[in-house]
Amino acid sequence: MQDVISGKAYVLGNNIDTDQIIPAKHLVYSLSDPEESKKYGAYALSGLPDAVAGLPKGNIKFVADGEYRSAYQILIAGKNFGCGSSREHAPAALQIAGVTAVVAETYARIFYRNAVDGGFLLPFESEASLPADTQTGDDVEINIPAGILKNLTRGTSHRLRPLGDVLEIVKAGGLFSYAREAGMLKT
Repeated sequence: MQDVISGKAYVLGNNIDTDQIIPAKHLVYSLSDPEESKKYGAYALSGLPDAVAGLPKGNIKFVADGEYRSAYQILIAGKNFGCGSSREHAPAALQIAGVTAVVAETYARIFYRNAVDGGFLLPFESEASLPADTQTGDDVEINIPAGILKNLTRGTSHRLRPLGDVLEIVKAGGLFSYAREAGMLKT
């Protein structure tokens, strides 16, 4: 994993729940089958109401029809991201769609742990509300060691809370891989 993550931002509001991230009707595909798992990417964020899909304007599809990878690599969200049901499929769907990081004010604890423990993506917490300062399609970059998100399109910078051990767990590919690498589990 690189020290700097960059890409296009996809902006969301508060209380984005797991059914908006991956609707329950799409939880029928195998995550272990490489071809079938692409469906999770194709349907990532498909449960969002059109008006809040890609703020501030809305009505922006996260994944284009017929694709399973998104043009957006970094999600910018408000408070309580990932609330709702406990489903590991939510961060997995985002990863399959190409998301490398989510930057939110706060997370639902279960989504945060699923994202980290599965090694799916980096869940950054912002010190300030970013959805009002970022638009879907802005070019952004996250300097992980510095803890800074730069909006290259708007010329702004924002502090992020330190990830701590979370970074090493995600880099290792998840909690069990991390524990094996650290000698906590026998291989």
